[in-house]
Amino acid sequence: MTIDIKNLTIKKAGEMLRSGEVTSVEIVKECLKNIEEKNKELNIFLEVFDDALDQAKKADEMMKNGKGGELCGIPIALKDNILITGKKNSSGSKILENYVASYDANVVKKLKEAGAVLIGRTNMDEFAMGSSTENSAYGPVKNPLDPTRVPGGSSGGSSASVVAGMALGSLGSDTGGSIRQPASFCGIVGMKPTYGGVSRYGLTAMSSSLDVIGPFAKTTEDAEIIFECISGKDKMDATSRDVLSKAEILKISPRKVIGVPRDFLKEGVDKDVLKNFEEVLEKLKANGFEIKDIELPYTKYSLAVYYIIMPAEVSTNLSRLDGVRYGLRKEGESMFDTYKKSRSAGFGAETRRRVILGTYVLSHGYYDAYYNKAWEVRRAIAKEYEEVFKDVDFVLTPTTPTPAFKFGEKSDPVQMYLSDIFTVSANLVGLPSISIPSGFSSDNLPLGALFTAPIGKDFSLFEMEKYIK
Repeated sequence: MTIDIKNLTIKKAGEMLRSGEVTSVEIVKECLKNIEEKNKELNIFLEVFDDALDQAKKADEMMKNGKGGELCGIPIALKDNILITGKKNSSGSKILENYVASYDANVVKKLKEAGAVLIGRTNMDEFAMGSSTENSAYGPVKNPLDPTRVPGGSSGGSSASVVAGMALGSLGSDTGGSIRQPASFCGIVGMKPTYGGVSRYGLTAMSSSLDVIGPFAKTTEDAEIIFECISGKDKMDATSRDVLSKAEILKISPRKVIGVPRDFLKEGVDKDVLKNFEEVLEKLKANGFEIKDIELPYTKYSLAVYYIIMPAEVSTNLSRLDGVRYGLRKEGESMFDTYKKSRSAGFGAETRRRVILGTYVLSHGYYDAYYNKAWEVRRAIAKEYEEVFKDVDFVLTPTTPTPAFKFGEKSDPVQMYLSDIFTVSANLVGLPSISIPSGFSSDNLPLGALFTAPIGKDFSLFEMEKYIK
């Protein structure tokens, strides 16, 4: 039979697999065919695993024996910063080009137990630093919907793999919007869980107090299936936690109130994005939601706070990559010279920029002036969200201020950083947040609506797609 892999959902594929209508091998072959035909142009996968079909055969056996979860036999792509035993993990960087993982990330362990087929590792901005996937050491990823435009970043490869029919779902990491922004640019669903809701064990650390692993999928229903599989407390991650179950959330009577921080929408937002946002609000009103204007006075400083705290943690986390313990090594005349040559050759421009900035804000004389003050504002932002959620169920903004932009269009780093203006506050506070396709621009480029919920209420987010269709 012919499989329409581009439009096939995880939910539908699961039903077909369980009924015997198709096999996992057949689905995976279709994905591999698309990768073979398009990956050279789009540069989505850095590696396609040579055991993908063997995994599919095992999944088919699991299915016959009545084992495996809803993801059994489903091809899933993984961002190149998620460890898989025996597979390379470069994090999009030359400095880790030949690093091979010695253990599975917790999310990988859970996917394997569910019988998912791990099809390959996807291209990304180096060490997840970017908003466009133009910063990979292995070349940029192109948006399958328009190859002249970026797919978003830093998880652009994972997002593009789903749109291009190379996988039915994928995992990315989100530090300041790196799942939700590319999901919006590619016209799919991207979800950032509550901080700790998914274990970070086996995720190459960029910014440890901000990083979260989350799913990409065609629908919120599919994203929920992936999230349900990978979420939960993990003894290997002290920051991990359980989130409220669907049953627990159903017991909490929803007010059906949406909070809109209109001060956020005044400057720098594309007119098509604003028009679409108002259309989303009208759909929500028609479905019985109350729209309430809210104020988040400290949240306007989110981007500034993010670009102090994140580089500081980057500087600390990447200090281990010094050309001595593992990774790329360039011999120098002294130990310091070896450090300098190895890191200069191994790190790209954006990574070097953030390491230098982070080292600066942590240095003697500037720590109190910048880093400590940023944390004070971070706590103030968390407090104002806590107050807002006493009156509303969700906070809603556009996902991004513009549709997908063209390559090289945002060569100014500050302009690039502004792409994350709506997404970063959820990471600073640890809130669950989801980007759901909400329409198209006048150029027929996808746009997204960004719903953010209180901590632990991740499952409530998956319900919102039906109200804005």
